[in-house]
Amino acid sequence: MSPGISFHRLARLELLDAVDFYEEEDPGLGRAFLAIFEAGLQRIELNPETAAVVRGSARSLHLRRFPYSIVYRPTDSGPRILAVMNQRRRPFYWRDRS
Repeated sequence: MSPGISFHRLARLELLDAVDFYEEEDPGLGRAFLAIFEAGLQRIELNPETAAVVRGSARSLHLRRFPYSIVYRPTDSGPRILAVMNQRRRPFYWRDRS
């Protein structure tokens, strides 16, 4: 993971849960999810202003192949990941995270 990106502790847990879920569903699928997630982080780091604004200054980058989004807020010290959000669950549950 990039040193310029920080994670809310719950976002990190959501990432680990998603990787574990997909790995249990099909061995190797968790690693595939993680690779796509890391590619998304690179896109965010290179150009943090391009993803869609979803609430206030928070932005959301949809991951291809998986029903997940990386919800983050650009900051002066680098992007802050607020949630690794399953798109099939309640929206904006992460809104109180900073």
